[in-house]
Amino acid sequence: MLVELKLVEQRYRAVIDVLDGMSVTDVARRNGVSRQSVHAWLRRYANGGMAALADKSSKPESCPHQMAPVIEAKVVELRRAHPRWGPRSIRTQLAKDGFTPVPGRSSIYRTLVRHHLIEPTPRKRSRADYKRWERSRSMELWQMDVVGRFHLADGTEVKVVTGIDDHSRFCVCARVVARATAKPVCEALQWALRTHGVPDQILSDNGKVFTNRFGQGPGPVLFDRICANNGIRHLLTAPYSPTTTGKVERFHKTMRSEFLVDHDRVHATIDELQCALDEWVAEYNTTRPHQSLGDRPPIERFALARAQRPADLEMPEVPDEVALAQRPPGVNRWVDQRGSIGLGGLRYRVGPTFAGESVEVVVRSGLVEILHSGVLVATHAERRRGEKGSHPQQAPRSGRSRAPTAGMSVTRRVDGGGTVSFAGTGYRVGRSWARQFVEVAIVAGSVQISAKDKVIRVHAIRHDRSKEHGAFATPQGRPRKAQVA
Repeated sequence: MLVELKLVEQRYRAVIDVLDGMSVTDVARRNGVSRQSVHAWLRRYANGGMAALADKSSKPESCPHQMAPVIEAKVVELRRAHPRWGPRSIRTQLAKDGFTPVPGRSSIYRTLVRHHLIEPTPRKRSRADYKRWERSRSMELWQMDVVGRFHLADGTEVKVVTGIDDHSRFCVCARVVARATAKPVCEALQWALRTHGVPDQILSDNGKVFTNRFGQGPGPVLFDRICANNGIRHLLTAPYSPTTTGKVERFHKTMRSEFLVDHDRVHATIDELQCALDEWVAEYNTTRPHQSLGDRPPIERFALARAQRPADLEMPEVPDEVALAQRPPGVNRWVDQRGSIGLGGLRYRVGPTFAGESVEVVVRSGLVEILHSGVLVATHAERRRGEKGSHPQQAPRSGRSRAPTAGMSVTRRVDGGGTVSFAGTGYRVGRSWARQFVEVAIVAGSVQISAKDKVIRVHAIRHDRSKEHGAFATPQGRPRKAQVA
């Protein structure tokens, strides 16, 4: 008669057979198991008796890497006290509080999920998918931008002009302005330069307050003029490329999540909002740990910069916003080689000094005002066709030369055919200047070529403006800072 034996009884009989003298191999063959299983039954029987032969969980009795209950309770406490802190920030705080060993970010993440303090999300892109770049020292490059959607208590929207040092992530500028127009933006830049010193370069997008790259006006904007006057090379991003200024954009995200949440629609005036923002910026620069800096505050890196604060910066006069708003809109005209422009089928005299350059023409109160780079250079009485003197004779070509207009310039060597290359485009200079060095500059929407402190040729821009900044290099191709003429 066959009798079904339970699992524990089978293992017990196998152990007894071995203890009675049978070989382990024969017992394993008779029970259909391996020799290693029989040896395991023997060890378990010796340590715990017959009860130890029953199946048990494969989970280890202890784990040396398991988070201690005290640390787990502290993780939960920090998260509830700071709902915006993630695993990295909590890990940094645990290290500061002296907890050892400090758990990993993934362990803290699983703890937060287990206590339902965060919702599990899919993993983000790998760090290897991103190409990170950083300048080698502080004050080498600032990233500047304008951020909106800040509101006062009455719902009025204001803007913030921001600036970040590329190497140290130190906030060099965070100024609240009512409107992000030329004057307040440039005043914010002036404040940053006087407070922290003059950087080598400034990187910004292609906003109208930063550049005239796409021809919004007759000459360089005030922001460009401040940079040129202080020897700062102004770099521009490619169109529709916000990742180029990614550091200042990431600063905007931090400012919204840590400052704006508690201060939106709270302050009645811009001054009150500015005071609160200054306090937060001071904490951001000196206390708050920054992930990209090894959880150290930005001030530790920025303090290494040996930037000299100039006693008197070269700042052009900021035009009055009201006066600019009241000025009627003008039109742009190119000055021909004889020094005149065309308007309404008539010719108006500007002067051969401005030949080949762009000017702005404003007609008001019976006067035709001609401005170059925002400066009034000529005024004429408005004329109409058929009036006496409405067709003046063209002025003869003048042989006078003038000094080059101040601005950023680069040195180029003229080839044997009398042509110089700039931004991948050839510009005619003349065979008489073959094999000689000349200075090439972008002035008021034109390419100015000068030598020996005299302008020899002026051309309309024909090159791709997106390649312009790559053209600032020595004749041998080594990059250098743009010179100030």
